[in-house]
Amino acid sequence: MIPKRKLKKEKKGAGRLVRTLFLGITLCLMFFSPALAYEKIVVLYPAVSPILIELGALDMIVGTTRSDHAVKGVVKVGSHLRPNIELLNALAPDLIIAGSRRAFPYEMKERVKADIFYYDPATLDDILVKIKKIGAMLERKDKAENLVARLKKRLSEISSLPRQPSVIYEVMAEPLRVAGKKSILTSIISAAGGNNLVSINKKHAVISTEKVLKLTPDFYVYQVGPMNKNPVPPEERPFYKSLKSKFIRINELEFARPGINAFDAAVKLNIIFKGAAHE
Repeated sequence: MIPKRKLKKEKKGAGRLVRTLFLGITLCLMFFSPALAYEKIVVLYPAVSPILIELGALDMIVGTTRSDHAVKGVVKVGSHLRPNIELLNALAPDLIIAGSRRAFPYEMKERVKADIFYYDPATLDDILVKIKKIGAMLERKDKAENLVARLKKRLSEISSLPRQPSVIYEVMAEPLRVAGKKSILTSIISAAGGNNLVSINKKHAVISTEKVLKLTPDFYVYQVGPMNKNPVPPEERPFYKSLKSKFIRINELEFARPGINAFDAAVKLNIIFKGAAHE
């Protein structure tokens, strides 16, 4: 027969163990479970909004930038480089999705009471990784996996080319700024079967027209949009008269934003390359 004193001690020990386990489980749930409490999101990078819509999280978006036209009826908090911090805090978001640490630096981060997720992919593969991370954060893993599968399937539509065309991509005409090695545009060109001749290790690089003439690309792609408003068509520029490239005009918003659109852009560019190859 177990003495009463010993029985009491064992009961106390068991009770202490239960309380310790309960506290440990509670702490684990608090610190190691995904951020399940996200209910209000501010998107400071327009390429992200279509992703959130695809993940079924449209109703979570409470604010976007002025240039974000994918989401209607929410508060516009300024630009991605100059968001209104007071307005951000008034919206009381749980999560802010920013483009980069340069766009939303530490000083800004310290002034808001929300988690910050940086979305700044440099390649198509990076976009897929970011989609999965966002899906996990918002408890939409299955939808994220489905979206990734659809985007990969879209890339499977790209045809092989008889040879790899060389490309220069004009981001801005004056001063002449082109896509560099770190640009999402280089990944799009590569996926489409081409090769960006500008190997400078930056997103955008300023180069001379003489350099363009020396590189002699097969394709000179120039975008038209917010960064390159109403450029003179390259074939009409006097200094490009001797350039034998095929000049291709494209919509900046369809190509330059690193989001879902980038996969369609790769397919479209491949079709352009393929068409030229059969001429």
